[in-house]
Amino acid sequence: MIDQRIFEDLQTKIDAETTVRDELHEIVQTLARKGRSTQAILSRAHSTPSDQLKSVLDAATVEILAQKQEVARLKTVADQHPFYKYNGLWTRELQNLVSSIELCAWLGGLQEHKGPESASFMTIEDVGKFLEIPVNLKDQDAFHLTIEEYLLALIAMVEELSRLAVNSVTFGDYDRPVQIGKFIKDFFAGFQLLNLKNDILRKRSDGIKYSVKKVEDVVYDLSLRNLISKGSTTA
Repeated sequence: MIDQRIFEDLQTKIDAETTVRDELHEIVQTLARKGRSTQAILSRAHSTPSDQLKSVLDAATVEILAQKQEVARLKTVADQHPFYKYNGLWTRELQNLVSSIELCAWLGGLQEHKGPESASFMTIEDVGKFLEIPVNLKDQDAFHLTIEEYLLALIAMVEELSRLAVNSVTFGDYDRPVQIGKFIKDFFAGFQLLNLKNDILRKRSDGIKYSVKKVEDVVYDLSLRNLISKGSTTA
């Protein structure tokens, strides 16, 4: 009663989708492996004084540029297929990469690669230009960096900075917590302007205030102990 060729055709389509997913998965796995290497290098910033960070940032830059090459491979394949059908395969790794880029740039890295117009805090356009990928596409179905991915990456970067503020004190760097505190307070103020509808973003953004509180406690303790000047705690 039913033409079996219907199911044969469906199986052909399933096999084609499986081939696409396998190809994308291989690239994403390579991106993830290089990303873990980048994060391992950047974690050394938690035990390195500010004036000795250059070697850490140089090593992280090499790994970030290697990830950039994998993103180019990913874009070439992903552009041939519907974006929102497959972007769940790479969105986490892309967020991790953007977070590493932001942290490295904030610490003073990527100077030769991000362009003179980019400040220590890189906008979504700065990141897209650095990675050579489009951002927030609305008029075409192609690989791009979404606003959600960018914001989640920034939140992860802020959480890492709050941890860095605590660790900086342990090896006598008292200026860095003050610098971090000023930055994440401004960051939190900016985030409060956003009307977030996405559940994941809203939940993750709630954690920013705890990062702010953690750094404020560090700076307050330093000021009580007269380890920093009173004027340095005000933006």
